[in-house]
Amino acid sequence: MTSLGVVTGGAGGIGKAIVRRLASDGFHVAIVDRDREQLESLATQLRSQGIRNFETHVCDLTSGDELDDLVGRWTEVAALVNNAGLFDESGLLNLVPDDFRRMYELNLIAVAELTRRVAPLMPHGGKIVNIASRAYLGARNHAHYVAAKAALVGYTRASAIELAAQGILVNAVAPGLVDTPMLRALSPERLQAQLALQPTGEAGRPEDIANAVSFLAAPKMSFITGQVLLVDGGKSLGGLGAG
Repeated sequence: MTSLGVVTGGAGGIGKAIVRRLASDGFHVAIVDRDREQLESLATQLRSQGIRNFETHVCDLTSGDELDDLVGRWTEVAALVNNAGLFDESGLLNLVPDDFRRMYELNLIAVAELTRRVAPLMPHGGKIVNIASRAYLGARNHAHYVAAKAALVGYTRASAIELAAQGILVNAVAPGLVDTPMLRALSPERLQAQLALQPTGEAGRPEDIANAVSFLAAPKMSFITGQVLLVDGGKSLGGLGAG
């Protein structure tokens, strides 16, 4: 029987790359996203490329009822990739409580709620990969996002400890600057300023993140848990100044 891998936010830039990589790894991939149009577009693309080992689900991950309906469709989940997330920018002193609540609702609480429902369906050797961000180390102009991703890292470590007895391994991937539509929307000046902070001088690709997820979700990966894999072109080394 083909193992089921679940990818949330699967119709977005990084999500698409993760879906394709896990499908190529042999998983049957359940692609979960709240954007029906993007989800249908991705399904069409995958079929045109000869990829058939997937299913799609429209779901608002912040709705408990929709999560119950989603998870109720499955009997066993080999890998869960919590990729869906929310990001925006605002200066520290402009942030109000609702800004933090929005970030925590999807970037942390939805992850915890889906994990709570999926973990009982995972066999010994099941894998959970949470998509954090190198911003958890600190960054300007989005303290609410930084706080939520730092909380996700803490949640990853805590859940790794508690799920170890079930043989479930839990890790996080923390992307840095990645070439996505959001990055390409920056002004040329802003983009160059971001690239100047990269030791490699360039942004990563969604496929770089997908490769890291593939490693941590692989059936043969059996002795790494509670870790954060930084995939950021060396920016976390800090040698070029704060980002």
